[in-house]
Amino acid sequence: IIVTLFGTAVFAYGGWVFVRGAARELQARLPGMMTLIALAITVAFVFSAAVALGYPGMPLWEELATLITIMLLGHWIEMRSIFQAQGALQELAKLLPSTALREVDGRAEEVPITDLRVGDTVLVRPGASVPVDGVVRSGESAMNESMITGESRPVGKAAGDGVIAGTVNGAGSLRMEVTRIGGETSLARIMRLVEQAQQSRSRAQALADRAAFALTVVAVASGALTAIVWAAVGAKPAFTVERVVSVLVVACPHALGLAIPLVIAISTTLGARTGLLVRDRRGLEEARKLDAVVFDKTGTLTLAEHRVVATRLAEGIVEEDALRWAAAVEGDSEHPMARAIVESATERGLDIPPGESFRALPGIGVEARVLGRTFQVGGPNLLRKLGVEPAAALSEGAAEAASRGQSAVYLLHERRALAVFAVADAVRPESREAIGRLHDAGIEVVMLTGDAKAVADAVARDLGIDVVFAEVLPEDKAKKIEELKAQGKRVAMVGDGVNDAPALVTADVGIAIGAGTDVAVEAGDVVLVRSDPRDVSRIVELSKASYRKMVQNLWWAAGYNIVAIPLAAGALFHQGILLPPAAAAVLMSASTVIVAVNAQLLRRGEF
Repeated sequence: IIVTLFGTAVFAYGGWVFVRGAARELQARLPGMMTLIALAITVAFVFSAAVALGYPGMPLWEELATLITIMLLGHWIEMRSIFQAQGALQELAKLLPSTALREVDGRAEEVPITDLRVGDTVLVRPGASVPVDGVVRSGESAMNESMITGESRPVGKAAGDGVIAGTVNGAGSLRMEVTRIGGETSLARIMRLVEQAQQSRSRAQALADRAAFALTVVAVASGALTAIVWAAVGAKPAFTVERVVSVLVVACPHALGLAIPLVIAISTTLGARTGLLVRDRRGLEEARKLDAVVFDKTGTLTLAEHRVVATRLAEGIVEEDALRWAAAVEGDSEHPMARAIVESATERGLDIPPGESFRALPGIGVEARVLGRTFQVGGPNLLRKLGVEPAAALSEGAAEAASRGQSAVYLLHERRALAVFAVADAVRPESREAIGRLHDAGIEVVMLTGDAKAVADAVARDLGIDVVFAEVLPEDKAKKIEELKAQGKRVAMVGDGVNDAPALVTADVGIAIGAGTDVAVEAGDVVLVRSDPRDVSRIVELSKASYRKMVQNLWWAAGYNIVAIPLAAGALFHQGILLPPAAAAVLMSASTVIVAVNAQLLRRGEF
């Protein structure tokens, strides 16, 4: 009686979870894991209850209690694994402080971040987290943005620079103006994207669902066939019921329900931690099959900012000195060519002396005194105006710049040309490595730009790009993508998400690249938080790794049934090999644990 009461209590309390789940599955006309478990434990319970009421045979109360306990343990492991995988969202939420120091009438008052409004001034002390998105108004510091962009190096911040909620301030103190609050901050948008990606359906998930349904049908049919065969050969009812329960339990697609969602949850959170935001799972799945990657040039492979990209020098002149003098002369000029020279000198860490007696020479250049000497900086018109004939090496440098669609800027002193600088939209330092990685993966690299053919060809030669489409209007970019797809290629488009939106949508995989704050994420399947083209190859690697895990998990979740179902049905009974219900439950739960552990191994990859 005690065994009967305890067995009934275990079924009513522990088994009710599965019975309720089965009811939901049958209501949705999608029988699966819960249906099989509920069927197995109900068959065992009804038979044991019948024996307790006088039906001849051996009851299965111990087997029933063990079965339910093991199934609950497997279910708990599954839920724990999923919560761990989705824990990155909770970690992102923890990055935000609960309060902020708002400045009012020259004094700082601590307020909840929910009280902040756009336009407020907030003080960010050393070591503090930034509460909302904003723009630095005063102060200098270095910001740790690794939790948002995956970039490990601190990023310098000064007046005019944007700061992102959740990033950590370094040693300096900053006063920032609030530009975005609440759900509009970059961190909130990242959290939404990760959540949407984890909930989005993938082709592999659809395959797993079909496999689970098919396995359920096979299990029920195998269970019915097992009962018929053993009843026909005169086996005892208790033995027959045990075989049926073992078949139903061992074939249960419990691990199939975990195989794909867990990989999806882990891969999307891994990507988010390192600056890859997956907006559409199907886009990430397609990335492993890419044949060609199309890059927009301006702002993607280049900085969209002019820099000195080449220098030719007169005899006896040192390049650093020439650039330093030119930057000093151009210091007070607002012309784009002037800013390019100044920024190039600054980025190289050159000490720029002050320029004095600055004078604009309308239409030809500028003039200033530097360290007691008078220099002029300007284009070819400056040479003609002053009647200066540059050395042959300088003329060759200017001709090469012109052939590449670059601007030539001369530095003059006492009617002698000292140097010529080729100024152009500077190639990103990372672009060459990015293209090399794609070539290593066997992927063709294409450049798409509205720039002149000479400019595009020069960039393509420099970077080793395979195909160039130049002088393409924004509205025609999508047509070029369609041309490549018509050749049977699977194509990814990488662009800034603004005038590239039609092309991003047309491509098999749309990759929006930007600084992570104002990127047009709606156009792309994947968003690169950092403006780093090297991240494109990381998308391909993450896609391949997550697909491998999905396939492995599907085999671990369902493949063992090829042997397990006949074994549970008693096919080798006469050889003394039998799989009792509890062992079937252990085997089925073991497959769930293996699937969970295998998915977690994805975290060990470098993406």
